[in-house]
Amino acid sequence: MSDNAVLEVIPPSEEEAVAKLLPFLENMIRQGFTQSPPARRDAHPKAHGCVMATFEVLDTIPVALKVGLFAEPRTYNAWIRFSNSNPKLQEDSKRDARGMAIKVMNVAGSESTTQDFLLVNFPVFLAKDAASYAVLEMSGPREFILPGWNPFQFRAREFWNIFRAMMQNTTNPLLIRYWSMSPFLFGDRACKFSARPRQTTSRFTGTDGPNFLRNNMAGQLAESSVTFDFMVQLRTDPDSMPIEDPTIEWSEDKSPFIPVATITIMQQTFDTAEQNRVGENLSFVPWHCLPEHRPLGGINRLRRRVYDAISALRHNLNGAVRTEPTDFTL
Repeated sequence: MSDNAVLEVIPPSEEEAVAKLLPFLENMIRQGFTQSPPARRDAHPKAHGCVMATFEVLDTIPVALKVGLFAEPRTYNAWIRFSNSNPKLQEDSKRDARGMAIKVMNVAGSESTTQDFLLVNFPVFLAKDAASYAVLEMSGPREFILPGWNPFQFRAREFWNIFRAMMQNTTNPLLIRYWSMSPFLFGDRACKFSARPRQTTSRFTGTDGPNFLRNNMAGQLAESSVTFDFMVQLRTDPDSMPIEDPTIEWSEDKSPFIPVATITIMQQTFDTAEQNRVGENLSFVPWHCLPEHRPLGGINRLRRRVYDAISALRHNLNGAVRTEPTDFTL
């Protein structure tokens, strides 16, 4: 029996949190644009590269997983943008979460014509819901973790998640695993997604210079293609796999990730003005999706409002047209 009827519970604080957070972020974008154009994303503004790839749906998927984008074997073209999470354009030596944003193109049935997967190199999100995320963004980590003198208000799990996320040592974005963190529909069930590289070692792992992650990516892709397994984890235990709290990791012992597609980032020279401009202009939004893969939970509901507004503002300030790509045209 499907548990979709009870998947999402919207707290009364959610709308107030969005109403506070959105103007705060919009003002941050405008200030950044005034000080140093162009207008950039409020999160993941520093790109290591936007690369061309293929997204091949496997023909060996179990029948129960032949849903939505994965209903039948097919190879799609995709853009993939690798990035740093911090809103500041800081050196890569600074500890930070790293992102892998995938845009699968020409997806029939998607209102946007694309299917976007936004992944980070950590399995859980840093805030439980919209209200706590607004505190994190507007007040900073210290007040977020210790909102008052009452120890019952301390966000211990969130602190531990932030600490573990920041302690990861990344030398090449092509060698690490990424997760969706938050849940999504998979037909009439809930799931999480993950992308795992088949190659985890490379000679391109130097740490010299402020942009060594981009340099290492460029060196590796100049010599060879790179492959990731794209996987899905089904929700099998509603009690320990909550929808409305993405700070809790879903156990892989209870529900292992299952490969459903192969991502191949082809050998290429991506660090060009034209390809970098594509990465800057693209909008990666979880709600660019098939109905069968609709985002779930409060953080994703917040993303729908914030990502759309920030994308519109950013493109307007930059004089760029918001469009969804259909090919690798630069």
